[in-house]
Order: sequence, then structure tokens, then C-alpha cells
Amino acid sequence: MFPIDAGTDPETLRRHTLRVGEAAADRAAIRPEAAAPAITVTLDSTFIRSCEDGERHLEVRVGNVETKSSARQVFGVVAKTDTDIKVLIRGSLDAIGRTEGTELTAFTDGCPGLRRILADAGVAETPIVDWFHIGMRLEHLKQIAGALTTDNPARVAAKAVIVTEVERLHWRIWNGGAQNARKSIDRIRAVMHLFQGEPGSRKSVAPSRKLWTALHALDGYLSGQSAWLVNYAERHRAGLRVGTAVTEGTANFLVNRRMNKSQQMRWSRRGADLLLQVRCAVYNGTLGFDFGQKFYPANDVSPPTAVAA
Repeated sequence: MFPIDAGTDPETLRRHTLRVGEAAADRAAIRPEAAAPAITVTLDSTFIRSCEDGERHLEVRVGNVETKSSARQVFGVVAKTDTDIKVLIRGSLDAIGRTEGTELTAFTDGCPGLRRILADAGVAETPIVDWFHIGMRLEHLKQIAGALTTDNPARVAAKAVIVTEVERLHWRIWNGGAQNARKSIDRIRAVMHLFQGEPGSRKSVAPSRKLWTALHALDGYLSGQSAWLVNYAERHRAGLRVGTAVTEGTANFLVNRRMNKSQQMRWSRRGADLLLQVRCAVYNGTLGFDFGQKFYPANDVSPPTAVAA
């Protein structure tokens, strides 16, 4: 990636890295010979610390496209930069064999902006709300319910009802019955008055108040996403994808582990975006492609050592 005589000056290396990032973002996709009958597209967002004036964080949009045969490409872009994420998505789809007859299945966390990006990139199929984000909300609700006070018989009985209905809520959404979720929510609300006056700790509010807030947020989330919820159990039994867990791992590898978690550094919008293009190119195996493929893809299912063996 660096010229032999580049030296070891950090500023020189930074400049060359950004130059490579610009070239990686503009590289046209190379279509494989075999067409892909079906491709799954996932798109999610995360945040990194910003050094820009007036901004604490920068939004980073990451995703991946993959086929059943394990062909996979990742992409990412910092929002509000010159890098066009729609071009990256279309290029990633072409790189793993998208044709006019390819069946596309898309997943997002339910954000309207991400759905709009996919539509503009030519993914016409309605994106499914991924189970990963729904499951996190339900798990949070379950943990709060388990912490409710049981200092009298009435609260013991009420807590049992709440725990049961939270489990039932999980079952209903998983099995495509999200339209009946309001029944469980109403049953929980019907016994919440028994926890009125529940004391909180010095550093935390009462569990019943947390539960009420989380329940209200889940109700609004399900109501707003009802058109994009599916029967997740049915898809799971058929061996189909139900969420963006793979994309969460992609976000961790591309962004969080290097640019966010336990890192105290702050990023400029352009610098973060171009470094992200370099990291995606490394993962996809396109870094150094013009120089005789000096780099092998990080997601290669048959790395050179395995082939040699």
C-alpha cells in the first residue's frame, strides 16, 4: 500500500492511506462468471467519536451482501461524505453475481433512512425488520421484569403475570403474531399500578418505571414497524436469514473494534470515511487488486494456507 521510500513519518503514511481509500471507493466491481440466484442484503448504522466542530459523533453506515454459497462483500460509508453508499451497494451486488433474475432479500433495523437508501440503490424488495434489534428490546424488557420488587403477595402475583406476558410477547412476535402483541402489553399495563411507589436506588430509578418506559417504547416500535415484520419462526425453520447479526459482526470488525471501542481517538468525517474504504477493501480482497492481487480477502473461505495444505 505504501511506496518503498515513503519512510516512517506518520503524516506520510496517513496521506498515502487516504489516497488508497479514495482509489478503493472509485474502483469498479468485477462481475463473477456465475450468476447468483439469491442475495441477502443487510444495512445497519453505528457511531464513532467526531473531532468536527459542533459534532460529538459521526454516523457510519455499514452492511454486507452475501449468497448461499458464502460469497460475501462488505461496504461502509460515513454519512454526509462524498462517498455514495448507493454506488457501493450496487457495486457489491455486482461483485457477487447479481443479475436481473437475482432474488434480493433485505434487512434493516427499521430506520426509514436506511430503507430509502436500499430503494435508491435498486433493492426494490421490502426490507424486513431484523430479529436482532427486536430481540434486544425484548431481552431488555425481560431483565427489567425480573428485577421488579416482590415485597408483598400482590406484587408477587403481578410480577408472575408480567414475566409470563413478556415471554408470550416474545413468542407472538417470533411466530408472526405481532398484531396480537397489544394483548400482552395491555395485560402488563393492567397490573402495573400495583408497583406504584416502588422505591429506586440512589443511582437508579425504580424497575417499574424502567419497565413502563421500555414497554411504551416497544409498543411504539412495533406499531411503526408492523408493515415490515414477518414470521421469523417460519423463516428460521426454512433455513433463511432472520436478522442482521452478521452485519453487527461486520460493524464490530470494520468500525467499532478499530475506531470506537476502548479507543479514545476522534475522527474527521473525511478521514474516517477513507480509512473505512481501505478496511472494506482489505476484507473484500480488492486492496492491491491492480498490482497482481497482493492481498487476499479476509473473508476468504479457502485462504492460501488451506489451499496449500
